[in-house]
Amino acid sequence: MAYTFADLFEHSVDAMPDRLALIVSGEEVTYRELDEQANRLAHHFASVGLGTGAHIGIHMHNSIETMVAILASFKMRAVPITVNYRYTPDELVYVYDNADLDALVFHRGFADRVAEAVVSTPRVKHLLEVPDELATTRESPVAGAAEYETALAAQSPHRTGEHAFAERSGDDVYILYTGGTTGRPKGVVWRQEDIWRVLAGGYDFYSGEPITDEFQQSRGGAAAAEPMRWCMLPPLIHTSALMPTFNALFSGNTVIFEPRFDASHVWQVVEEYRPQVMVITGDAMGRPLVEAHRELTPDSSSLAVLASGAALFSGSVKDAFFDVFPNLMISDSVGSSETGFGGIGFATKGLEQRGGPKVGANRFTVVVDDDNRILAPGSGAEGWLAKLGNVPLGYYNDPVKSAEIFRVVDGGRAVVTGDRARIEDDGSVTLLGRGNMVVNTGGEKVFVEEVEAVVKAHPDVYDATVIGVPDERWGNRVAAVVRMREGVEADFESIEKHTRSHLAGYKIPRVFWTATEVVRAPSGKPDYRWAKEYSQSQQSAYRID
Repeated sequence: MAYTFADLFEHSVDAMPDRLALIVSGEEVTYRELDEQANRLAHHFASVGLGTGAHIGIHMHNSIETMVAILASFKMRAVPITVNYRYTPDELVYVYDNADLDALVFHRGFADRVAEAVVSTPRVKHLLEVPDELATTRESPVAGAAEYETALAAQSPHRTGEHAFAERSGDDVYILYTGGTTGRPKGVVWRQEDIWRVLAGGYDFYSGEPITDEFQQSRGGAAAAEPMRWCMLPPLIHTSALMPTFNALFSGNTVIFEPRFDASHVWQVVEEYRPQVMVITGDAMGRPLVEAHRELTPDSSSLAVLASGAALFSGSVKDAFFDVFPNLMISDSVGSSETGFGGIGFATKGLEQRGGPKVGANRFTVVVDDDNRILAPGSGAEGWLAKLGNVPLGYYNDPVKSAEIFRVVDGGRAVVTGDRARIEDDGSVTLLGRGNMVVNTGGEKVFVEEVEAVVKAHPDVYDATVIGVPDERWGNRVAAVVRMREGVEADFESIEKHTRSHLAGYKIPRVFWTATEVVRAPSGKPDYRWAKEYSQSQQSAYRID
């Protein structure tokens, strides 16, 4: 069996066809039903001339049809490329063009932006429109788009015999686009076997021993066990949701989606469907969730694990969860589009949390210096976070950027990220912050994530993004755009006193702006471009001299 997403999913289907696979807005599909829908769509793609290596854009929010489109692409050895549905038409033109899309599947609710973007991207030859419960109209402005339901109805639900797909290979690629919060999005090209080995449960990652065919085949014996339910809250356009979803499906579990994030509604879903695992992206989802829980006091007794990744999950928000869920286990994963799963930390009530996120000692996550030399445990040295082992092939259509981070370390291929990190005595790694989001103030380096965590821990602050602003004396000053809690007036002297009690003086924000909303990417990551533009548009600010 090839280690591809389609083969691994089909193995689960064959082992447990009648098990519930997805629950979305009350609609349920079994593994067999999901497989049959994906087969139909894959045959439709083939019928319009799409084949091995075709690039299929998926411009959709979380839904059953989204997973059908992704699986269908993998089944026929095409390359699914999930598209950020919050992009403007100009940004969409960039992604459609940069990704060399041959086809596009989109929800009707995004049709206006799609119609505007495809005019400038003539390479996109086939358009498929999916009905959308969030759409405001049933009329589509996208000329020539085929209808999803009609396309599926005309095709076979089978994948064997005359309807069999071509034999797949672990060398089949998957391209995922970065969030682009600090620059243009880039397409990260992974071999499917590589990304599976670093994201499918961590067996390879922790043991260092490749998973064998015999082991993978034996997992089908778990079909008789009671499946777990995973409530997947991040959007499928990012790996923080898509990879855990596949991880759950490969192991026979049930995944719960919602088309958009609404903290109060999430707890209604938890009451009704009783998930044991909830996946979020840091404070952006964690804070509104825990505050909605306090207001609603729902029955959430089924929840045992809260898994976060892809964004800062500060200790103060974790502690708020522990106040509500004293027996909860919280996992905080480290990784990116370029590294995949880089490590994981765990927290339980009463565990003292200091410093940045930590990664337990393992053979694949290391810290290197500017010359790509691995720093030894016990040195206490700081450097760049690097990932060894199964890593991407590079950036799509960008050899210059590829050469910057995809390097040779210790004789093998590695990814050297833009994250600053420190190697600890026991071999664990402490993340300090994004190297490209360091504020250099008077020669001192300030990592914005560290400051954001402290500012957001103030009881009156709901959210914050920290940036650097030009300063004649110091070069740059630390500054913050903050959103206060509802009905609370900003008391910046109190915020300053709070931050000063936790941070060195040079790390204290010296300029503040308030906003009714702190804009974030769909993944929950800060949008630093927005924060800089917002600060420049404001005529007044609170300043600390």
